[in-house]
Amino acid sequence: MAQLLVRNVDEDVIARLKARAAANGRSMEAELRELIRAGLSATHQADRWAEFGRLADISLAMTANRPPGAATAEELQRESREER
Repeated sequence: MAQLLVRNVDEDVIARLKARAAANGRSMEAELRELIRAGLSATHQADRWAEFGRLADISLAMTANRPPGAATAEELQRESREER
């Protein structure tokens, strides 16, 4: 595994990290690894939700201009099920 060095960390941040690590029963190093992992995971989740929202917007835009009398998605699904 790689190593990471962080310089110029405020004493207050170090004290809070020590307290958090102790509360979670971990070393400061383990606590930092968890904080980094969780932070990157949250960013990844936010990216996935943003992509979902983008695709949902596209889907809505495609169905908003449906010609009058055209079947809805629910009707098409029902027909597909009945054909089986």
